[in-house]
Amino acid sequence: MAEYNENAYKMARQAYIEHDCPFERALLSRCVACSRAKRLNLAEREAIACSAPAVQPHCVSFHQGLHENAQFALKIGADAPWPFGKEIRAQCGGARGLAEALGAEGDETTDVAATVLQGIERFGAELPYSAIMRAVVHYEPRKRRR
Repeated sequence: MAEYNENAYKMARQAYIEHDCPFERALLSRCVACSRAKRLNLAEREAIACSAPAVQPHCVSFHQGLHENAQFALKIGADAPWPFGKEIRAQCGGARGLAEALGAEGDETTDVAATVLQGIERFGAELPYSAIMRAVVHYEPRKRRR
C-alpha cells in the first residue's frame, strides 16, 4: 500500500480552494450549517470552501474573536495549538451562542455566515462574547460511535 503524501494534499488543497472557511470543522461535523459553504471532495476527503468572498473576512474575524475569548474558558494557552475537541467546541458553540444572542434557535440549522452578518448588523464590532462563551463552555460534541 502506498504511503499518503500529506504535503501533496495540502498543496492541491491550496490550489483548489480559493477562500478557506474558518468554520470548516464545524460544518464537516454538521453541528451548524452555512448557505455559503461549498463542499468539495479532494483526495478522498471532504473539504469546505467559502463561496462568498465578501462575507469570508467577517467569518474569519468572528473565528479569531472566538479564539481570543475562549482561551480562558477552554483552558488553552495563548500560544498552544488547539486540540480538535476544543476547536469544535469553539466553532459550534460560538456560532450557536451568537444565534442565541440574536434570539434565534442555536442548533444544527444555524447558518454561520448569516448569523455572523446579523450579529455585526445588530451589535457592530462588539459582539456579545460573554454570552457566546457560555454556549462554548456548555457545548458538548457528539460522542464517538463504537
